[in-house]
Amino acid sequence: MIDFELIDVQKNHPQILCDIKYATKDNFAGQRLYREAACFLRKAVAHKLAAVQASLEKQALGLKIWDGYRPLSVQKIFWEILPDERYVANPAIGSKHNRGAAVDVTLVDLYGKELPMPTPFDDFSIKAHRDYNDLSEEVRANRELLEDTMVEHGFIPFPTEWWHFDDADWQLYPIEDIPIEMLSK
Repeated sequence: MIDFELIDVQKNHPQILCDIKYATKDNFAGQRLYREAACFLRKAVAHKLAAVQASLEKQALGLKIWDGYRPLSVQKIFWEILPDERYVANPAIGSKHNRGAAVDVTLVDLYGKELPMPTPFDDFSIKAHRDYNDLSEEVRANRELLEDTMVEHGFIPFPTEWWHFDDADWQLYPIEDIPIEMLSK
């Protein structure tokens, strides 16, 4: 039986850091879209992410999450701002984020400092694409480590955003439009 519960990632695994960009104005929309800075994912997806964290901790590294579950109403705002399916899912179809089955992450060191990556979060240029390789060896190695570790634990990389990963079982989950603050209660 499939568990559809959306759980708080930090309560599930407190060592995973969260910097929920859409709860701030520091994002491509330039506006605060979530009332609470919390990351929710489907229970099985959160457990896979905890396994990624455990694997990275063996290398003195960890994860920082920028986004997880996203209400469909927020997806509609994104589409109004950037109607480009390379970067934003059409809300008529829905995003894997709307299902609680996608996560935007980066690597951090033991002190929570982000490792160098190809671009900042929400960079919608070719430099954010996974096949972009005009990068330093360090940046390429960091991107590959993140991707390899996520894939090893059941995630699928998104081609145009090095930070975005979908759970391999995303199609099992329905699209939701529950505000983040309602999930926190």
